[in-house]
Amino acid sequence: MDPDSPHLGSENLCDLLVRLLITKQEWLRAKVKFFIPDVDLASSDKVSDPVQRVILQLGELKAQGPATWQSFIHWVCMDLEVPLDLEVRLLSTWGQDDEFPKLLETGEESQPGPQQPHGEAWGWGVGESGLKRPCQRCESSPRRKHCRKHRLELAQTYLQLLRTSALQHYGDGFPGPGKVYVPPILQWSRATVPLDTQEGAVLGNPKTEDGSDLSIQDLFNFKTPKSSRVTVLLGKAGMGKTTLARRLCHKWADGHLDHFQALFLFEFRQLNLITHLLTLPQLLFDLYLRPESGPDAVFQYLEENANRVLLIFDGLDEALHPCSSMEAVGPSGSGPALTLFSSLCRGTLLPGCWVMTTSRPGKLPACLPKEAAMVHMWGFDQLRVEEYVNHYFSDQPSQGVALTELLANRHLRSMCVVPALCQIACLCLHHQFSASLPGQSVAPPLSTMTQLYMQMLLSCMPRPATSLVGLGEVALSGLETGKVIFYDRDIPPPVMAFGATHNLLTSFCIRTSPGHQETGYAFAHFSLQEFFAALHLMTSPTVDKATLARHVILNSHWVLRTKARLGLADHLPTFLAGLASHTCRPFLSQVAQQDETWVGTRQAAVVQLVSKLATRKLKGPKVVELCHCVAETLEPELASLTAKNLPDQLPFHNFPLTYTDLTALASVLEHRATPIHLEFEGCPLEPHCPKALVDCRQVETLSFKSRKCGDNFAEVLSRSLPTMGSLKKLRLAGSKITARGISHLVQALPLCPQLEEVSLQDNQLKDQEVLSIVQILPSLPRLQKLDLSHSNFSISTLLFLVKVAVTWPTVRALQVREAELIFLLSPSTETAADLQRAPELPEKHSQRKETQSRTLVLRLQKCQLRVHHAEVLIDLLREGPWLEEVDLSGNQLEDEGCRLLAEAASHLHITGKLDLSDNELSVDGVPCVLKAVNTCQSLAELHISLLQRTVVLTFAQEAEEQQGTQERAAFLDSLTSLTASEPPREIRLTRCGFGAKHLEKLCEALEGSCCLARLGHLNFSGNALRDEGAMLLAQLLPGLGPLQSLNLSENGLSLDAVFHLTQCLSSLQWVWHLEVSFESQHILLRGDKRSRDKLAGGSLPEFPAGAQLSGFRQHCIPRSFCLKECQLGPQSLTRLCTALGECPGPLEVQLSCKDLSDQSLETLLRCLPRLPQLSLLQLSQTRLSLKSPFLLADVVSQCPRVQKMDLRFLNNATLHFRSSNEQEGVCCGFTGCSLRREHVEPLCRALRKCDNLRQLDLTANVLGDDGLRCLLDHLLQMPISGVLDLSHNSISQEGVLYLLGALPSCPRVREASVNLGSTQNFWVHFSKQEEAGMTLRVEEPWVGEAGVPALLEVCAQASGSITVISISETQLCVQLEFPRQEENPEAMALRLAHCDLGTHHSLLVRQLMETCARLQQLSLSQVNLCDANNATSLLLQSLLLSLCELKTFRLTSSCVSTQGLTHLAAGLGHFHHLEELDFSNNRVGEQGTEALIGVLKGTYRLKRLHLSHLPLGGSTLAMLTQGLSHMSLLQHLCLSHNQIGDAGAQHLAAILPGLPSLRKIDLSANGISLAGGLPLAESLTLCRHLEEVRIGRNALGDPTALTLAQQLPQHLRVLHLQSSRLGPEGALSLGQALDGSPHVEDISLAENKLARGVPHFCKGLPLLRRMDLGSCEIDNQTAKGLAASFVLCPALEEILLSWNLLGDEAAAELAHVLPRMGRLKRVDLEKNRITTAGAWLLAKGLAQGSGVHVIRLWNNLVPAAVAKHLQSQEPRLDFAFFDNQPQAPWGN
Repeated sequence: MDPDSPHLGSENLCDLLVRLLITKQEWLRAKVKFFIPDVDLASSDKVSDPVQRVILQLGELKAQGPATWQSFIHWVCMDLEVPLDLEVRLLSTWGQDDEFPKLLETGEESQPGPQQPHGEAWGWGVGESGLKRPCQRCESSPRRKHCRKHRLELAQTYLQLLRTSALQHYGDGFPGPGKVYVPPILQWSRATVPLDTQEGAVLGNPKTEDGSDLSIQDLFNFKTPKSSRVTVLLGKAGMGKTTLARRLCHKWADGHLDHFQALFLFEFRQLNLITHLLTLPQLLFDLYLRPESGPDAVFQYLEENANRVLLIFDGLDEALHPCSSMEAVGPSGSGPALTLFSSLCRGTLLPGCWVMTTSRPGKLPACLPKEAAMVHMWGFDQLRVEEYVNHYFSDQPSQGVALTELLANRHLRSMCVVPALCQIACLCLHHQFSASLPGQSVAPPLSTMTQLYMQMLLSCMPRPATSLVGLGEVALSGLETGKVIFYDRDIPPPVMAFGATHNLLTSFCIRTSPGHQETGYAFAHFSLQEFFAALHLMTSPTVDKATLARHVILNSHWVLRTKARLGLADHLPTFLAGLASHTCRPFLSQVAQQDETWVGTRQAAVVQLVSKLATRKLKGPKVVELCHCVAETLEPELASLTAKNLPDQLPFHNFPLTYTDLTALASVLEHRATPIHLEFEGCPLEPHCPKALVDCRQVETLSFKSRKCGDNFAEVLSRSLPTMGSLKKLRLAGSKITARGISHLVQALPLCPQLEEVSLQDNQLKDQEVLSIVQILPSLPRLQKLDLSHSNFSISTLLFLVKVAVTWPTVRALQVREAELIFLLSPSTETAADLQRAPELPEKHSQRKETQSRTLVLRLQKCQLRVHHAEVLIDLLREGPWLEEVDLSGNQLEDEGCRLLAEAASHLHITGKLDLSDNELSVDGVPCVLKAVNTCQSLAELHISLLQRTVVLTFAQEAEEQQGTQERAAFLDSLTSLTASEPPREIRLTRCGFGAKHLEKLCEALEGSCCLARLGHLNFSGNALRDEGAMLLAQLLPGLGPLQSLNLSENGLSLDAVFHLTQCLSSLQWVWHLEVSFESQHILLRGDKRSRDKLAGGSLPEFPAGAQLSGFRQHCIPRSFCLKECQLGPQSLTRLCTALGECPGPLEVQLSCKDLSDQSLETLLRCLPRLPQLSLLQLSQTRLSLKSPFLLADVVSQCPRVQKMDLRFLNNATLHFRSSNEQEGVCCGFTGCSLRREHVEPLCRALRKCDNLRQLDLTANVLGDDGLRCLLDHLLQMPISGVLDLSHNSISQEGVLYLLGALPSCPRVREASVNLGSTQNFWVHFSKQEEAGMTLRVEEPWVGEAGVPALLEVCAQASGSITVISISETQLCVQLEFPRQEENPEAMALRLAHCDLGTHHSLLVRQLMETCARLQQLSLSQVNLCDANNATSLLLQSLLLSLCELKTFRLTSSCVSTQGLTHLAAGLGHFHHLEELDFSNNRVGEQGTEALIGVLKGTYRLKRLHLSHLPLGGSTLAMLTQGLSHMSLLQHLCLSHNQIGDAGAQHLAAILPGLPSLRKIDLSANGISLAGGLPLAESLTLCRHLEEVRIGRNALGDPTALTLAQQLPQHLRVLHLQSSRLGPEGALSLGQALDGSPHVEDISLAENKLARGVPHFCKGLPLLRRMDLGSCEIDNQTAKGLAASFVLCPALEEILLSWNLLGDEAAAELAHVLPRMGRLKRVDLEKNRITTAGAWLLAKGLAQGSGVHVIRLWNNLVPAAVAKHLQSQEPRLDFAFFDNQPQAPWGN
C-alpha cells in the first residue's frame, strides 16, 4: 500500500488526518516545534485557510524523514481521541518499519514488574486527572502500538463475554413467572445540568405494546461532565429498583444501551460478604466475570474507555461499613467494597465512568457527590396498574374479570401502586380465578398488605404448613443479625425444600474470592422475609411480650446508620400490626396450632403496643409509619385514638411520600373529629399521591412546597380538592406548575367556595395564568388571601389587577413588590348570585355604595411605573373606595408623576398615607409637590427626604370615615380625644440639600399651605441652610403663621445664629421653647401644646421683662431656653443674657457645657437681677470649681427671689426663683461638693445672711468630726427651721457624742437621728420655736452587741430628763426633756427605799434614777435577758422599782429566762397605774407565762394588753381571765396565735361583756372551732363599743357568722374573718349586716369558699378603705355585682381580689368603675385568669382619669412580651412577682 496516497473506505487517509488536526492546531504547532526546534512557522501562520496551514505543517514533519513521521503518528494516536478504526489504519499504514521489532524487544526488556500500574507497564502513565500522558520512554512506542492492537482484541472478546453472561443471568429481562414488565414512574429530583426529559420527568410509556421502556436511556445524560456521572435511584421497598437494575443489564446485553461498551451489576447484600480488601480489577474480574486471558489488558482498555463503562450498585442502603464511605483509594489502591464505590463516585478510580446506585429513601452516605442526579421511583399510577394487569392476564379469559375485581376494591387498588404488591395481587387473583368454578364468587376482598401476603401463601398451599414456622424462624434470625443471604447450613433441609417448591426462596451463585463460589439463598423479596419474621413473632410460643415490644417500633427515615449492621425492619412493625387484625386470627391459629383465644391474646398485645405509640408526640416520618400500622390493624378504636392524638399542625419535611403513605394517613384522619392542618415542605411527592386525599374532610389547611410538584401533580390535586369540604387554606408554593396545571386548578377552585386562603407563590406564573386565577375571585366568596408572589407578569396585567382591586367589593388590599403579589380580601356578605357579576362592569350605584363601606390598601412597590402609568392609576382610583394606604415607592414617576399624584390626592379619598418614595424626585420638584398638596385639606403630614429617597404623604381621617376607623385604631390611639378643630399639618423637608437660595421658593409654596390649612410642624433638619439661611428663615417665619415646632437641626449653624434665633422667643408668639444641642446640631423651636388653642383665638397675656408675676405664675406657661454641648465664656454669657432679657416670663434657662470657669459663673450670676422673669436656672453636666459653692451661697443671700439652690457633685447646679410675694423658706443643698473643715466657716458666713433658711443639705461631703464640731458651733447663728442633713460625711461615734453634748445649747432641735452603719444617715430636725424636749435615735450594729446594761449606762449619761427609752436589735431611741428638773430629796429617798443598793449596779441605778425620774415608756425588743446570774433582769427590776411615772412597758420578741421573768414581774408588781403591757412573741415557758400573767394583778387601770404568741392554756388561761375581769378600763386586747381553743374562747366569752371600754380585740389563729365560736360571737354582740374585731384563721363556720351578723357593734370599723371556713350563707349575712354601716373602714373575708356568696351592698359603706376578698373562688358572674358594690364605697383605697377565678369579663367590669372611684389607690388581681384583652381594658380604665397607683396582675394569662408592652404604655399595670410601687423621695 502506497503510504502517500492511502484510502480508508472511500475517503483518503490524509484527508481524515487533516480533518482531525484542524481542531487541534495548537497541539500540532507544539509538536512541530518539538520535532523541529529551529523551524520558522511564520510562513504557515500567514496562511488564512486552516486546511492549507495544517497541510504545510504536516509537510514540514514529513520532510524530516520516516522516523520522525512514525513517532509523530504514534503521538497522534496516544494524545488525541482517535476513532479506533482510524487508529488501526494509521498505525498499519504509517506506524511500522524495520526498526519496530527492535523497539518492541527493548520495550520487553524494560517492562516493569507486576506491581506497577497497568498504564506504566504499557509505556504511558495515568496522571492525577485521569488523562493520558506520553511516557518518557518514547523509543518503545512502536512495540506498544502492536500490543495495543492485541489488547483491543482481548477487550472485544471480554465485552462479548459480558453480554453473553448478562443474557444468561437476566434472561429476557422480565421478573417472575408472569413475564410482565411495566416501567414505573421515575422523577428527577436533582441534576447538575438540565436533563433532556419531558415535564415532570415521568419516564416510561405504559401504552407500549411489548412492555419495553423506550425512555430508559433518559436516565443517563451523555452531555453531562465527568464529575456528575453518578445517578442515584431512590425508591421504597417493592418499587422495582432491583428489577430495573437487572432490566438495564438485559437491555444492554440486547444491544439497546449502545453508548455503554461494558456494564457491571453488583449487589451490596453480596458485597457485604466480602471481608478482605479489594482492588478495582479484583472487584470487576474476581467477583463479577473474569476475562479468559489478558486481564491487565482488558482493565487498561476499560480505563481508556471509562466514559463508556456503567457500574450499577444495587442496595446502597444495605451497604456495611459506612465509616469508610468518605475514604477514597487511588488507581492501584485497595479497600472495602464501599470504599471502592466511593472512589468510583469521586473519580479517583476509573475516572469518567458512569455509576448508578439504588437505595431506599433516607440519609445517603457522604461518599455520593453533591452533584449526583437523584431519581425517585414512584411505582405505578392507575394506568400502569391497568397495563400490568392486562399484560399479566393477556392470554387468559379472566383478564376483564381480574381488572374489574381490582378496580372495584379501593384498598387493593391503592396497594397495587407498589409494583411488588401488584404482582402479588395478580398472583392471588390468578389463583382465585383458577380455583373457583364458573359463576362462583372469589375470596373475600383484600384490605391490607398483610392480608395480601397471607392470601399469597394460601394460594400456594391451601393449608398452612408447619414449615412456615421454620421459615419464620430463619427470617427473624436474619433480621436480628442483619442477614439477608443464607447458606444451606443456615436453613434446615425440609424448610429449604418447602421454600424452593413454593418459590419463597431464590438461589444464586456467590463469589467471595478467585476460584471460590457458593450457593446463596434469599427470600424472593425482602418484604417477604419481614412478613415471615412477623408471622414467627405472632405464632411462636417462645416469644413473650417483651420481645414483641422490641419489634413494635417506628423507624425514622432521617436516621443514618452508624453501625456495621443493616436496618432491615421497615415493614416488620406494619406486618405485626396487620397480623393483629381479627381477620388474620383463623390463619394464625392454624399456623401456631393454637386456639383463637391464645392468638387473640397475642394480637391484643400488639394492638396495645401500637396504642402506646399512638399517644406519643411523633415527627413526620414516624407519623406515616404509625398510620401504616394503624391502617393494617383494621381497628376503628385504635384509628380514633391515633387521629385524636395527632397535632393540629402536622408538618412533613424533607422525606419522600408515596400514594400509599397518604392513603394510610387519610384512613386515620377519617376517624378524627377536629380539623387538621397538613404541611408538606421539601418532600418528594409521588405525582398521583393527592388522589389519596379524595373525600378527606378533616383537612382544613393543605400546604405543598416542593419543586417536585408539576402539572401532573396539579391535575391530580384538582380532582381531589372539590371533595375536601372542610378545606379553608390551600398553599401550592415553590412548584413547577405551568399553564396546563393552572388550567386544571382554575377549573377546580370554583368548586371549593369554602376556601379562605389560596397561595400559588413561587410558581413563575405568566400573565395569562395570573389573569385566569384572579378571574375566579367571584366564585370564592369566603376568600381572605390570594398569594401569587414570584410570578412573571407585565405592567398591563398589573393595572388590570389594580382595576380588579378597586372594583371588586371584597378586596381589602393589593400588595405588589418586585416578586410579591398578594390579594387580601374580606368575606363577602352577599349571596352567591350577587357575586357572579363580573368585576369589569360594576354598576355605578353599587360601586359608590360599597366604596363607602370599605377601605383599600394598595401597595405597588418597585413595579417600574412611569408618568403615563400614574395617569392611568389616578383614573382607576378616582371613583374607587376609600384608600387606607397607597404605596407607590420604588418606581420611576419622577417630578411630574409625583406632582400629578400629589395634586390628585385630595380626590382619591386617602385616609392613611400616600408613599411616593424612591421615585427620582429632584430638588426642583419639591416646591411643585408642596404647591400640589395645598388644596388637600385632609393632609396631616408630608415627609420629603431626597437623600433618603423618601416622599410620604399622611392624611387625616375624613369626617365620614372617622367613626369606622376609630374602631380599628390601636388602643392607645383610641384613648386620645379628637379635638374639635382641624389637626395641624406637619411638613418635614429633611436631608434634601436645601440652602439659603431655596428658602424663598419653599416658603412661598408653604404660605399657600398655611392659607388653606394650619401648618403646625415644620422640619428643615439635615439640610445646608447655614447662618444665612437661618437668619433669612427667621424673617420669613411670620408669614407662615403660628407653628407648633420648627426643627433646624444639622444645618451647620454657629453660636451667632443661635443667639439670633433666641429673639424668636420674644418676636414670635408661638415660640415657647428653644432647645439647642450645639455639638450634635440639634435645634428645635416649639410652642406649648396647652397654648395652641389660645394662640389661635387670641394672644396670651404677656409679661414684660421687669414685670412682677404677683400670683399669676401658677396659671402661666413658662418659656424655656435650653443650650447644651456648648462652651460658654463671659462674653457669650453676657450676649445670651441680653438676648434673654427681652423674653417675656416666666422663663426657664437650662445650660450645659463641659466646664464653666469661676469668671463665667460670676458673670452669669451677676446677670440674674437683669432677668426678673427668670423662674429656673439650671447648669447640668457642667464641671464647676471648688469656689462655686460659695459663689452660689452668696447668691442665696444677695438675691431674695432664690427659693431653692441645689449643687450636686460640682457638676449640676439648679436655682429656683419665686415671685416677690411668696415667702417660703430657702432650701440649700451642697451634695458631694468635697467640702471639708476649712470650708464650713466661710459657707456658714455666707448662709448666715439668709433670713429664712429652711433646709441645709450637706450630704456626701468630707466634713468629718472636726467639720461637724465647727458646724455645731455656728448653728446658733444660722436661722435653720427645717432639716440639717449631714449623711455620708465620715462622722464617727466621737462626733455623735459631741452632738449629744451640744444639744442642750440648741433649744430648737426637735429630733436627731444617727446611723453610722451602712446607710450613714445623720439628720437633725429643727423647729422654728424652742422645744421643751427632743428625740435621739441611734441605729447601729453595736447597739445589739452592747447589751441592755451598757445601753442603760449610756442613757444614764444624758443631760436631760428621759421620758422614753426604746431598745431594739440595732436601735436605741431616747426622748429627752431640757432642762432636767431636780427631784425632791424626800421623794428620792422614798424611791431608794424600794431598791436593793447592795448590788454591783447600785451606782448605775442611782444615775438612772436621776435621768429617768420622769420615764413614762420603756420598750425592749429583740434583746437577750438570759445572761449569767440574771444580772440584766436584776438591773431592770431595780430600775422598775425606782420608777414612779411609768405607764407603758413592752418586752417583745426577746429571750428571757424564767428567773428573769420573775424578776421583771417583781419590778412591775407595784405599778398600779400602768396603761399598756406588751409581752408578745417572747420565747418563754409555761412558768414564765404564769409569772407574766401574775403582773396583771392589781393593774386595774390597764388600757392595752398584748399577749400574742404565748403558750396560754390551763392554769395560765384561768389566771388571765380572772385578771381581765377586773380591768374595766381595758380598750385593746390582743391574744392572737395562742391556741386557746374552744375552752379559752368560752372563758373569754363569759367576761367580755364585763369590759365596757373594750374597743379592739384580736383572737386570730387560736384554734377556735364552732363550739367556741358561737358563744364568742354572742358575747361580742354585747360589746357595744367594739371598733375592731379580728377573729380570723379560726374554724368558726357559717353559724358563727350568722350569730355575729344578728347584731354587729354599731361603732365597728374593722372586721377580719379571713380563713374562717365561711361559706356563701355566712358571707351574705355579714354583707347584709354591714351594708350601710357608717364607720366600717376595713373588711377581710379572704381565704373562704364564698363562690357566689360574696357580699353585695345596696346602701354602701361611706368610710370603707380596704376590702380583702383574696382566694374566695370569685368568678366573672359574681364580679359584676361586686363591682357595682365598690362604686357605693367612695372612700375605698385598696381592693384585694388575688387568687380568684376572675377573667376578662370581671376585668371589663372593674375597668368600667375605675374612673368613678376617686380615692382608689391599689387593686390586687394576682393569680387570676385575665388575658391580654382584659389587661387592655384595665389599661383603658386607668387612662380615663383613675387615680389608682398600681394594679397587680402577676401570674395571669398574659404573655410576657404583651405584658412588657402594656407596662411600657401604662406603668401602673404591674406584672412582676414583687410589688414594685415607687416610693416618694425624701423632701417631697
